Amino acid sequence: MKINDNTNISLPVRNLIALLAAVAFGIFAYTEITARLVSLETSRQLMEQDLISKSDQKIVDQEQYLLLEMITKAQEDMGLKMQEMKNNTVNLDRAVKDIEFLRDQVEKLKDKVRDNGSHQ
Repeated sequence: MKINDNTNISLPVRNLIALLAAVAFGIFAYTEITARLVSLETSRQLMEQDLISKSDQKIVDQEQYLLLEMITKAQEDMGLKMQEMKNNTVNLDRAVKDIEFLRDQVEKLKDKVRDNGSHQ
């Protein structure tokens, strides 16, 4: 059998339509897949570009980071001072109680001394 441009092929129309639909679906699926791949590659490249550009620190950013570090250090120092002041308050309250106790003891001793002097 020889095949040339004049060779006739007998094919039912139903099979011809199914064959054309399969080819059309294949072409459509291929174009959709390639479009999706292009979209994903573009978004990945844009994201990498954004990351690289954001990682470069500008002078203003460096100044802001330095100010932020200074403020954080000052806040930590203030926290420590507040803690010390809280401890001082506790110590002062204890000292006031001790002083009141000692004052009462001194008054009792004074009363005893006065009582000893009046018995003679």
